[in-house]
Amino acid sequence: MKSPVHRCRDVEHARGQTGLGDGAGVNCLQSEQRIPISKEFITSSSASAMWFIRDACGIVCAIITWLLVLYAEFVVLFVMLLSSKNLTYSIVNGILFNTLAFLALASHLRAMCTDPGAVPKGNATKEYIESLQLKPGQVVYKCPKCCSIKPDRAHHCSVCKRCIRKMDHHCPWVNNCVGENNQKYFVLFTMYIALISLHSLVMVVFHFLYCFEDDWTKCSSFSPPATVILLILLCFEGLLFLIFTSVMFGTQVHSICTDETNLSSAFNPSPGGAVGSHTGCPRG
Repeated sequence: MKSPVHRCRDVEHARGQTGLGDGAGVNCLQSEQRIPISKEFITSSSASAMWFIRDACGIVCAIITWLLVLYAEFVVLFVMLLSSKNLTYSIVNGILFNTLAFLALASHLRAMCTDPGAVPKGNATKEYIESLQLKPGQVVYKCPKCCSIKPDRAHHCSVCKRCIRKMDHHCPWVNNCVGENNQKYFVLFTMYIALISLHSLVMVVFHFLYCFEDDWTKCSSFSPPATVILLILLCFEGLLFLIFTSVMFGTQVHSICTDETNLSSAFNPSPGGAVGSHTGCPRG
């Protein structure tokens, strides 16, 4: 396996530039400095437009996510709350659950339809690189897959087919990359899903206790077997997503606090190393 130093096929040096295809024979020197690129040159032109990834697997996963939230909504409202004899209990828990569910779906929609920080395609032209007026020893990096100048900590996503600034990972459940512009929505989405999962689990426990104490035919508008099946499925769903989203939320918060992403930590295990030593061509 080649080291990151030997995988720097996308380096354009300030000296001896003859075209975009000359980067294959250039070595990445530890002493070289990467030139800072102004954000106005690396901001995608689609940042203000609607962003949506046409990936079949991601679209299916996103639809499943919404269906699972709507299923939990159905069981909470029609199986547990509407059949409760305590009106205050039903109103308080109904408002709380629906508010969290709405915020979760809104965060999911924003995470899915927000440009995660895509670098414009095809901006790694010879004329633009020359306009940067690189000093001797300074280098810029270009992605051979989308022909774009790669800012620091940008990685190419094979699903989005773009280089994404501060890319953490591509999440099929939101059908998008988690990057610089939409990480906050992804963090909110995982937090709200964890909260509604915990809330639904607590309500399932209380409803089981209520049904055991009372007549099963009166604790729900559905038949006792259907009630048990619906509650067990909700319990399984809530427990699974509580664990999954809690881990994801903790991982994202840790990444934000340490100012690292999963990919940056993988390609830069030594934060104090040279700037250009980890900016090779990561696999999509």
